[in-house]
Parts: sequence; structure tokens; C-alpha cells
Amino acid sequence: MKCIRCSTDNTLKDRTDNQGRCKNCQHPFAFEPTAMGTVKVTDPMFAKAIADLSANNTLFFTPKQFLYFFDKRLRTKNLLSAKGCLLLYLVVTTFMTLVVGSNLFTHTVSVLMASLPAIAISLVAIVILASTSQSRKTSNKARQSSAKALQIIGGVILAAGIGVSIIGNSFPLFAISVLLGVGSFYYGRRQSRQMLIHQQLIVDAALFQGWLDRWQQINGFAANMLPPAREDRTPATVNSDITAYSFDRLVVCSSAAIAQILIANNFHFENNCAILSITGYPQSIFDTTMGMLRRNPELKVYAFHDCSARGVGLVHQLRSSAKWFQNSSVEIFDVGLLPRQIFPSKSMFIQNTADAVEAAKQMSPEVRSSLSEDEIIWLEAGNVVELESFTPQQLIHILNRGTVSSRELGSDDSSLISIDSSYGNSYYAVESFG
Repeated sequence: MKCIRCSTDNTLKDRTDNQGRCKNCQHPFAFEPTAMGTVKVTDPMFAKAIADLSANNTLFFTPKQFLYFFDKRLRTKNLLSAKGCLLLYLVVTTFMTLVVGSNLFTHTVSVLMASLPAIAISLVAIVILASTSQSRKTSNKARQSSAKALQIIGGVILAAGIGVSIIGNSFPLFAISVLLGVGSFYYGRRQSRQMLIHQQLIVDAALFQGWLDRWQQINGFAANMLPPAREDRTPATVNSDITAYSFDRLVVCSSAAIAQILIANNFHFENNCAILSITGYPQSIFDTTMGMLRRNPELKVYAFHDCSARGVGLVHQLRSSAKWFQNSSVEIFDVGLLPRQIFPSKSMFIQNTADAVEAAKQMSPEVRSSLSEDEIIWLEAGNVVELESFTPQQLIHILNRGTVSSRELGSDDSSLISIDSSYGNSYYAVESFG
């Protein structure tokens, strides 16, 4: 493992002899992969993840974003493609058939006995791939790859097994080949259709926090990692020259964390817009900012939220709350995330919680009327996609696309659907962010 300070490569013996320090510069290693469980982490791997997530320390991110990002990287590291699975299966099966199978045939002169190694390997491959295709701790891409491999292997078993059984006049081999081949193909095809399955993190949040604490203890605070959003309710003093102006756009986030990310990455400066959370963050300037916004009759509001029962109700909350825009004709755009934006994707990290099930049951009729039946069913199943599962770059990109689409509303833009309601004009973006 290379030292992140001086890039000296240290073997396990080097690290052991130096009490977990670099043999060249004596800098301590935060991780010892040989002492970890099934999930192994190295210092260079952790450092690279921080650099990649922050775009080489140019963007700020939250600890939860880092957890999602690192978890995805661990999944990608263990990903085996359908082509790789098939190639490995063919090589091992061919080798075992030629070596072991031919020996069995010499002693028994039985085609079935000669095929036993291939049958055994096929069974092992099917069990492993079937397990991967339904595992909550593998990515959607890995599950799809495993399902595809199951279908291909099923086809190989049918073609090769039936052909050999006919040549060798073996009905038992024919029956086994049909059973394994059809079963593998059918199960793989069924799994390939189950794309929107919720997942579990490979790394427990508490374990990851321990890794992060260890890293920061040795290497200092991770560059560009944001602390928890503070609720400072002491009103800030704002220059009267500034409050005389207003903003043309307002982004309202479903959580203080997302608002904090956007503000820290200067989205408000680059897009000349105000950023607030539905919880009132940042509290110190909330009342002042809302006073400035209400003076602008051309104001456009963008709701940016998790794909959850509570999140999809953000537009309704903005319309019906006196704290926000009750009895106002201001235009509100829902830029996501909505279930309809999740459906086409194969890469979203979907979670499932009991709290989400309860929240879905409490959705108001106004919110339900803006959703399709499939979306309501998906939400009532307790499914959730958090905005913090996206990188800072992705969040900024999603929000930029949503605001650009709203400006083109006058043109023939099918990416936005207008929803008529008793509260005013609201627009729901429907393009995929997969």
C-alpha cells in the first residue's frame, strides 16, 4: 500500500515492522486492509474518493454524500460483467469436462457421467448469479449483469446439453439440460425486469463514520467536507442597499443539507438566485430573504427534493403555507426528484423504510392527484431516493437542467407538464436524470 504523503510503497511486512507507519516518512496509515473484514479499504483508495467527490477539492460535499459515493465505488470494484461471467464459466466448464469428464467416460462409457463436472459447475454458477441478481447489497447494474449472464448460461446449457444428450442417446442428460437451461433462462429473464429494487449500503453508516473519524484523526479534516448545517436563529444584519433588491428565482430544498451544499458551492451566485430549505435554513436570513422575494412579481420558484412521499409534497406545501406562497400566483416548478424520473434509471440508489410507508399513507389528495398510479404504488411501498445520494456535480447539473427547462416553457418543451390547481400554476419536470 502506498503512503499518501510520500507515495512510498509499503508491504505488509513494512507496515508491521513500523507499527502501521510508512517506512520512509513515518506517516501513520489510517487503514490496514489485511485486518479488515470482507470490505477492505486502503489509504490511497479513501484519499482518491475524497478527491473525486470534491472534483479535486473544488466542490463541497456532506458526510452522507461521501458515504453514498464510497459505497458505490465499493460496489463497482466488485462488479463482474455478463461477458466476464460467461467467459469464466465456459473456460472452467470446458477444462473440467476435458480433464475430469473424459476420465469418467473412460471408466464408465457413460455420457451422463462424463457430463457431471459440467452439470456441477453449471449449478454452482446459477446459484451464485441468482444470489447476486437478488442481493440488496449489489448495485442495479450488477444485478442486471447477473440476470443477463443467467439467461446466456441457460441458453448454453440448452444448446450444448441437448446436443450431447442426443448424440450420446442419454435421456437423463436431456432432462437435466432442459431443467437447468430453462430454469436459468427463466429466472434470469424475470430478474432482469425487476430493475427498481431497493438496496442496502455495503458499509454500515456507523462503521463508515468510524473510518472517517480515524482518517481525520491522522490526516486532518477531509478537505471540502461540510459540517452539519447549523440552525442559527439569530437574525443577521443585512445592509439596506442589498434588501432593496430582489431575486428573480428561488430554489427551495427539502432539507437543510441540500441547501447547504448548493450555497457552499456558490450555486446562488452563479445563477443569481436565492436558496432556502423548507425548514427555514439559513434561519438567520430567512425572513429578510422572503421579504425581498415577495416584492418581485416575476419570481419563479423551484422545488428541489428527495424522491419520497414527503418530498413530492413540497410544491403543495409551498402553495398552501402562509409562511411561503399561500394565495400567491407565483409560478412554482417541481424540478425533482419524482418517481417518474426514477423509473427509467438503472443506477439510482433506492432505499426502503417503514417511515416512508407511513408518510405515503398521509399524502394529501392534492399531492396524489399530481402523481400517476404507478408512482403512488411505488411511494406507498416505502421507496425513497435521497438527493444526497448524488454527487455535488450531479446535483448542480440536475438543478441547472430543471431551471433551463422552465425558461423554455414557452416553446414546445415536453420535459415539463403543467398542472392546474386551485392554488396556482405548478409545473412538474419529467425528464430522466439517470
